[in-house]
Amino acid sequence: MFNKAAKSDLGSESSPGSRKSKAASLIGPDLVFEGRLSGTGEAHIEGRVIGTVRLGRLTIGESGYIEGSIEAEHLDVRGRVSGSIQALSVRIAASAHVEADITHQQLSMEAGAFFQGRCMQVPDFSTTRTHLIEASAATVSEPEPEAEAAE
Repeated sequence: MFNKAAKSDLGSESSPGSRKSKAASLIGPDLVFEGRLSGTGEAHIEGRVIGTVRLGRLTIGESGYIEGSIEAEHLDVRGRVSGSIQALSVRIAASAHVEADITHQQLSMEAGAFFQGRCMQVPDFSTTRTHLIEASAATVSEPEPEAEAAE
């Protein structure tokens, strides 16, 4: 009924190193997250996020809402966004309500989507992204001491 070959095949499929895809992290509809959400993986937002989001791939579901800045490789918006977006690829679905300035390399928007803001397409997103990261890091760094007044 069961043999060693079947057991060893099953074991190799369930080992962590052999998985081809990882599950997306989920912020459910009854959750509110405040702060900085970052990583290289994928997230699906159905709840509310207030703050900064920096991810590899981000999907904002129909009940999802992000208030703040978003930086992602790939962004799929079906819910609401209020703030700023920097992404290589942005897809805005018909159910989306976006009030944001968007810096992108590729942008698509379905008929029926609400969008208010500015779009800026950049041909080499990696260079622009590096510049934007450096600029945002400079604003977060310690303030320079004020010069003393001459007497």
